[in-house]
Amino acid sequence: MAEASQSIMEKAEARFMEKQKKTVERNKATAEYLSEAKVRIIKTARLRELRLAKEEADRVAEALNPAPKKKRTLRAVKKAASTEVKS
Repeated sequence: MAEASQSIMEKAEARFMEKQKKTVERNKATAEYLSEAKVRIIKTARLRELRLAKEEADRVAEALNPAPKKKRTLRAVKKAASTEVKS
């Protein structure tokens, strides 16, 4: 009887230790996932700030030096004139 009781206790202890091990692994995986998510959020925010700063710099540069208007070619003028006549 003592052996059966000891065997049951050993099995219960083994199951408990296995559950403890899985819990530790799960907590470690969760912490790793959250850490990676935090890094991703920080990186995305930094890249967004850089993109917005570049877009603003491009707008300022465009305002200071507007692109020259394209000259209409003879073909474009004739095409525009022909569409006006059709209307």
